[in-house]
Amino acid sequence: MDIAEAIKFLAQHHRGVLATRRRSGALQMSPVSPGLDADGRVIITSRETAYKILNLRRDPRASLCVFTEAFHGLGWVQIDGRAEILSLPEAMEPLVDWHRRIKGEHRDWSEYRKTMEAQRRVLLRIIVERAGPDLKG
Repeated sequence: MDIAEAIKFLAQHHRGVLATRRRSGALQMSPVSPGLDADGRVIITSRETAYKILNLRRDPRASLCVFTEAFHGLGWVQIDGRAEILSLPEAMEPLVDWHRRIKGEHRDWSEYRKTMEAQRRVLLRIIVERAGPDLKG
């Protein structure tokens, strides 16, 4: 699967599992709601203290499996890439953009911003380097 095809799938589906690497090398997986920013990077929000963020600060390699709401039979895609993490205050406007792309308009953006600060939210961006599957078994 080429990257453009994977990005097209990611633009329409927002359920996934992110895999990062623990210090031991073992995988740590987290359910996430991925989206795409205007530059075609995968965007995911998290808390500054989440294990996935700690893992990615140490080792930026990330793999993400995105699937349809139906989960079975209607397609899925895996992307691999390198992650960068934006912390507050730089992350605030990208967090607003994530919300608009995934959930739509918020009823009170001032409240949303206060919540993002209170929860110490970050924005994770992944540049897609590989995509699959290439074969179906």
